[in-house]
Amino acid sequence: MNQPDRHHSGGRGAEPQALVEHGRAGYARQAWREAWQALAAADRQSALDGSDLERLALSAYLLGRDDEYLDALDRAHSAFLATGENLRAVRCALWLGVRLLFRGETGRSTGWLARAQRLLEHEQHDCVERGYLLLPVVNQQMDAGSFDAAYAAATRAAEIGDRFADADLSACARHLQGRVLIELGQVARGVALLDEAMLAVATGQLSPMVSGLTYCSVIDGCQQAHAFRRAREWTDALHAWCASLPDMVAFSGVCLAHRAEIMQLRGAWADAIEEAQRAVERCEQVRNRRAAGAALYQQAEVHRLRGAFAAAEDAYANASRCGLDPQPGLALLRAAQGQGRAAATAINRALCATSGGLRRARLLPAYVEIMLAQNEVDAARGACDELEDVAGQCASDELDAMAAHARGTIALAAGDAQAALVAARRALQGWQQAEAPYMVARVRLLAALACRALGDHDGARLEFDASRTAFEQLGAAANLARVAALENPAASPGSHGLTRRELQVLRLLATGRTNKAIAVELFLSEKTIDRHVSNIFVKLGVQSRAAATASAYEHNLIRAL
Repeated sequence: MNQPDRHHSGGRGAEPQALVEHGRAGYARQAWREAWQALAAADRQSALDGSDLERLALSAYLLGRDDEYLDALDRAHSAFLATGENLRAVRCALWLGVRLLFRGETGRSTGWLARAQRLLEHEQHDCVERGYLLLPVVNQQMDAGSFDAAYAAATRAAEIGDRFADADLSACARHLQGRVLIELGQVARGVALLDEAMLAVATGQLSPMVSGLTYCSVIDGCQQAHAFRRAREWTDALHAWCASLPDMVAFSGVCLAHRAEIMQLRGAWADAIEEAQRAVERCEQVRNRRAAGAALYQQAEVHRLRGAFAAAEDAYANASRCGLDPQPGLALLRAAQGQGRAAATAINRALCATSGGLRRARLLPAYVEIMLAQNEVDAARGACDELEDVAGQCASDELDAMAAHARGTIALAAGDAQAALVAARRALQGWQQAEAPYMVARVRLLAALACRALGDHDGARLEFDASRTAFEQLGAAANLARVAALENPAASPGSHGLTRRELQVLRLLATGRTNKAIAVELFLSEKTIDRHVSNIFVKLGVQSRAAATASAYEHNLIRAL
């Protein structure tokens, strides 16, 4: 709410000093709303000093009142300069620069960071602020791909933090060292440094601001390293921390976005959709477009896996508007819609624009799948070789499972069912340990096909049954239809009696488009599309669009174009 609560703030007639004392007490208890209400009320009656403006700023930030945070911190900076407290003014300028950088306001951010650096040049003695000003340098070097320089800057910052016994700086610097090492492929060392930084958070050694920033960055680093179980552990801890501070808004959106991703991996798809939507709302409140884009991408992924292609299309588009490249999900959506050429073009574009083994590893499994669908076996094999190299360097169980699954699909396509089964068993173990039921179901489908090719029909039946049951429980409609089609390959795609135009209409209908939208795309009248849809229903023996879509997948008609 915009006006202070009279009960907590002392009301309109309360003395400014009493309000200040009340605000300080709330701040000390981490009662951020109470602190903000009292300090804001006091500030309207009499200007606060620099320290209380800092308290007002942080309280506003944690409540999601971003513009008020920037305004109060700007005023705190001026107040400290007026009283000759230059180093405290430096810190205000630093945090202003960092926050504006996260908001994407690069010009203002650079200005504040330059002002902090200029003020620091007037200081003759060593000070901890020199270490803090190295932190944005680390991020800038990482963005430029200068990882050796970034690691050197992070190491200097950590040394300064240790020398001055500043836990916030030491934790920030060490977790950045870990992020750089992960980028360099030294995942085990990098994750160990992330864990070390998180120990300081878990034991309450860090300020609320730095605790939240460290939580979010460490979880992001774990996910980048494909250390999903570690990411899950720290996300649970972040959720508990946010729950312990019910007033806090600032980091809750990022927490919800991470939880949505983990729920999606663990098969709790309905919960993932709900959590992602809450994440979008919270992230938009604090203008965190990057996190909002990540949450929208998770929504799109669940919609795609469920077969709700129109909803997935919208969510990928919204993620893109937030500045997030919606790959590889969007390319996989195109493949599922039967648009193989578009899928191949999209995944090729994304892979060519991506450098760094771990970043490319996120795209490579989708690349293998799409290339195999296009009968580009050599291209798929080359991508699988690269994925195996990255997995070998990073010692990640999840990457090993991805690589084994890719190798198995390639072996099956090449006619080596025994090698495919061996790879499937290896991938199955990895995904079971990661508690990822969708991936387990996909691997078991691969194992079913390999067993059948080897003449082990009992083994194939068991694997088909396990895969079908898992897809049913998840609500993975397209995968479920694929299981049905693969179990009964005698169902001929040509036996449907549909014309080529009707197949085109069916493909678009299966994406969730309306008749009007199909008419626009095919440059036909809506009346003509109505007639085609009616004919499709008769020929397939169905009475609804949903049933037509299911039949299309079951009989592999989406790929019959």
